[in-house]
Amino acid sequence: MRALTVNQRTISDDSDAYVIAEIGHNHEGDLGKAEELVRQAAAAGAGAVKLQKRDNRSLFTREMYDSPYTGRNSFGPTYGAHREFLEFGTHEYTYLQQLSAELGVDFFSTAFDFASVDFLAELDVPAIKIASGDIRNTPLLAYAAKAGKPLIVSTGGADMEVVRRAVGTVLPLNPDLALLQCTAMYPAEPEELNLAVLGTYRAEFPDTVVGFSGHDLGPWAAWTAYALGARVVEKHVTLDCTRPGSDHKFSMEQAALTELVDGLGRVRRSLGGRDKVVQPGERPAMLKMGKKLVAQRDLPAGHRLSLEDVAIKSPGDGLTPDRLADVVGRHLSGPLAADADITLDVLMEMDSDAGRD
Repeated sequence: MRALTVNQRTISDDSDAYVIAEIGHNHEGDLGKAEELVRQAAAAGAGAVKLQKRDNRSLFTREMYDSPYTGRNSFGPTYGAHREFLEFGTHEYTYLQQLSAELGVDFFSTAFDFASVDFLAELDVPAIKIASGDIRNTPLLAYAAKAGKPLIVSTGGADMEVVRRAVGTVLPLNPDLALLQCTAMYPAEPEELNLAVLGTYRAEFPDTVVGFSGHDLGPWAAWTAYALGARVVEKHVTLDCTRPGSDHKFSMEQAALTELVDGLGRVRRSLGGRDKVVQPGERPAMLKMGKKLVAQRDLPAGHRLSLEDVAIKSPGDGLTPDRLADVVGRHLSGPLAADADITLDVLMEMDSDAGRD
């Protein structure tokens, strides 16, 4: 069975979407803003909130760390200083982890390096996310897989060969994997989402839960993804889409996240089951609009019915038109008035029809 359990939540083809509210660094280095984002995500119905964890000194080259980084989106004079300003440590993570537990949402993070995997494992988060930028980082994938936590891996910027290599790295070490279709563009336009690849993932990895990490605008692509089999949905969240920073503009405020979650529930209910059945609520309409077989004109007892003797009229409370072949050629056991129902009860038995005209 295709299933993944995160903190006692089972994610499967039969479950609601597991919605991850990606805070990332939209907290802007402010624990108060992070707390408010967690509270809003929980109130909107998200299943999890997520941060991003980096060991900045080891993650970036010295040149990149020390490179000038100024402008509207900067929180420091160099890229390293900018990243350090946004980075939360043990105090912030522990506080937000406890808050999330109180609010009933899971709390975890993306790990961008080996030290961050260790940090999150020590914190005992219920899952670890690997970002699209590390889809080719098989050493990190293997290291995270060995941490013994469910892995949620985004696949932006990858082709199927790269995806197969990533999955082949993780699964022998850890079967608890969710594979997310993602487009590493911020924001991504509809024609760049390639949601149909979800079917490819489901076919090629039949025991793996698949999902969608969306950098698109609005909820509709996530709703479509659920209909195509995605059971993990990740969307960025913010307190204010107009704030400076690269992620705010395509992130969701609380009202939009609530709409997303509610819509995913409606999509699940609208999918229903695989069997085609008659819904109880359809019966009044089908009675009014449906058709039945009736006498075209007054017909005497013993008459042998022809096509010209049978009319198809509403309401649909009698013998349905798909039974026409069962009545044509049969003899009437009694007279029928025009518009009277033709039923099997008014037809003679087949063996007693023999020899009649």
